[in-house]
Amino acid sequence: MVKQADLVLAMWLRGDAFSPEQKVRNVAYYEPLAVRDSSLSSGVRAVLSAEVGHLELAYDYFAEAALADLYDLHHNVAQGLHIASLAGAWITTVAGFGGMRDHNGELTFAPRLPPELSGISFRMCVRDCRICITIHADKATYELVRGELVRTSHHGTPITLTQNQPITLPIPPPPPNPAPHRPPAHRGPTISGL
Repeated sequence: MVKQADLVLAMWLRGDAFSPEQKVRNVAYYEPLAVRDSSLSSGVRAVLSAEVGHLELAYDYFAEAALADLYDLHHNVAQGLHIASLAGAWITTVAGFGGMRDHNGELTFAPRLPPELSGISFRMCVRDCRICITIHADKATYELVRGELVRTSHHGTPITLTQNQPITLPIPPPPPNPAPHRPPAHRGPTISGL
């Protein structure tokens, strides 16, 4: 057992240094081994689970990050909020379900939603521009709210955003990777199926 799978974090932060096959293999390897008793773990695990197509697992980790204090999952909420866990919920929304990556100064998106969510929307500031991304199960809409233009991509397809010209694109199905072995119940996501 390991406390946290630091390699999983590295695959998010430096995802450009790993192949899709390496990510699938490493997520599958660490899923049953990491104990995740840190409030920092669930957000990162959700991001990589979403990227490799394990959307329901990603949703379980998202719920754990978002509800850590409301459910007092770590039995210490009386000492204060787990701000990093709350940030993990935001990270899961944007980098997990929104598929946002910034490698070598290139902003990209590869959104996919788990069945439990009908849609999400978030805004970001990018180089003096503000963009809005709205994601549904079958499509994503990118809109430049303020600024000159933003170049990005959607699942590898380059797009250029200009003001007042939203772009809506279909979302491809997730890769058909086999689900990882789940850890024993006491080490899996604490809140499942909300």
